[in-house]
Parts: sequence; structure tokens; C-alpha cells
Amino acid sequence: RGRRSILKGWSHVLTCTEARAFTGRPGVVALTHAFHGRTLLGMSLTGKAGYYKQNFGPFVPEVYHAPVPYPYRGVSEEMALEGLEELFRTQVDPERVAALILEPVLGEGGFLPLSPTYLQRVREITERHGILLVVDEIQSGFGRTGRMWAVEHSGVVPDLLLFAKSVAAGLPLSGVVGRAEVMDAPKPGGLGGTYAGNPLACAAGLAVLDVFQEEGLLERAQALGELLWRDLLRLQERHPQVGEVRGLGPMVAMELVQEPRTKAPAPGLVGRLLEEARARGLLLLRAGMYGNVVRILVPLVAKEEEVAEGLSRLGGALEATLAGGEE
Repeated sequence: RGRRSILKGWSHVLTCTEARAFTGRPGVVALTHAFHGRTLLGMSLTGKAGYYKQNFGPFVPEVYHAPVPYPYRGVSEEMALEGLEELFRTQVDPERVAALILEPVLGEGGFLPLSPTYLQRVREITERHGILLVVDEIQSGFGRTGRMWAVEHSGVVPDLLLFAKSVAAGLPLSGVVGRAEVMDAPKPGGLGGTYAGNPLACAAGLAVLDVFQEEGLLERAQALGELLWRDLLRLQERHPQVGEVRGLGPMVAMELVQEPRTKAPAPGLVGRLLEEARARGLLLLRAGMYGNVVRILVPLVAKEEEVAEGLSRLGGALEATLAGGEE
């Protein structure tokens, strides 16, 4: 299938515009726990009210949310898929849905990886109903999971793919890649933006692609993932408060709980861990619906000894935090 790409900001707005223009349908389905940005449409697609939506509504109509698989919290893939079918039965007819958008690994949602079987089933459902499948790779793309795109692990080919963040090494650049007939659906003049196609950002994006090839960053990402998983699983073995280690390749996180039997979230523990780590010169971020997930995002160009030092500081910070008492 033919591909074309456009480089401009506000990629979620462009994607929904193209999907609606191509299908002639109004509805868009996203997943709970998802994060898709801070524009009005991005907030409407986001499946988490806290922090992001605040008092910014009312939001865009004809946006619906289906449950995300979260096995650690009791939501199996089958339950999530049945929830999607229930959405079609009770809230919106699938024949009125233009697109279903998802992150192959939910970022702000707590590094929840969507399995190949789940993604393949969703692809079957969207094809059956003539719905475009949109993959948001803004956080999971550009080698973050050991492949250029996280969706590649599943063998699923989306109709549209979004990317940003790592594409231009910090300069503002985002993009939409998709089937030519979908990209061409809006008539001339239908899409545009004040900062579209910034020459400096585009040049940086091309340079990043050269670096990926010349320095073998995908292979380095895979090795980095093996190192991170090994050490984080060791932390889980030593500390029952590390309820789950999950992710895909080097995009990996720890979900902290008060104790493993109830799996009660421990956001206070995460807060203290972040403070302890910062005091040791290590910057970490939290994520997840309950604020109890520590996500690890190591630069793909980091040296092995630097990563080992960071993991050592993380282990020390966790030991010190737990020694300070339970939440």
C-alpha cells in the first residue's frame, strides 16, 4: 500500500480529520488509561481525568472509550475486547466510527503493553467494520521498544501512525504516516498549520534517521532492554512492594504496591522514591492511573556503565525508601 507522510504539529487533530474525511463518519474510539495530548481533541481522546482534563471541558463530542487490557489489575484481553463490543452495542454503532486510536504501549497510562494477540484481534474488528486503525507511537516509537515502531512486535499494519518526541532530538516536530488514499482524503487547503514543515526541525529529523542507521540504535536498544529487565526483575525478587515489572524492550516500568496480596496502589511510596532518587542524582518519572508506576526511559545512546550506575542508584533509593517505613 502506498505511503505518504506529512510533518507538522497537532498530529492527533490531523489524524482524526483525515479519518473522518476518508470514512465520512463522525465517531472516534480510544482506550481508557490512554494519553493523547493536551489540545482539546487530545484531552478528549485521553482516558484519564486526573491531571489532564481538570476543568477544561466541555470536550469534543463523538469520542468514546473502550477498556484497556490490564491483567495485573484483573482486566484480561478477552474482557477488554468484550468491552469494545459492548461499546458498539450500547453507545455508538460501529458503522458510525471513523477510527480507533491506541498506543501499542500506553505511556502515561503506566507502560501497559498491548499484546500481539490483542492488537491482532482489534485489527480484525476494525477491518470488519471499515474502521481505520490509528497507532499513536509518539512515546513508544523511534526504537523505544527495540524496534522502530512498537506495533511491529505484533505484525499489525495500521492505517495511520503518529510519531513525535524522539524524531528530531528535542526540536518540535511530529508526523502522520498512512495509506495514500487516507492521507489524500482532505481536499487541498483542508489541512495546514502556522509552523508546518519547519526547515530546521525537518533537517534534525533527517539527521536522527541517519544516526539510527549509522550507530545501530535499534540493536543498542535491544541490548539496553535486556539489561534493564534483568536488574528490575532482581529488584522485584528482593522487594514484594514491586508488584509488577512490565513493558516492552527498554520501555519498562515498575508498579509499586503496599503489599502483593491486595495489590493496593502505593502512590505515596512512589513519591518518596522519586525524592530519594533525585537526592542521589537520578531523575525518574511516575505514571499510571493511580500514580504508583515508576517508568524507566533511558536514552538509547547511553553507555552500559552509565545505565548500570543509574540502576545501582535506583536500587539504593528503593532500599532507603522502604527502610523509611510503609505507606
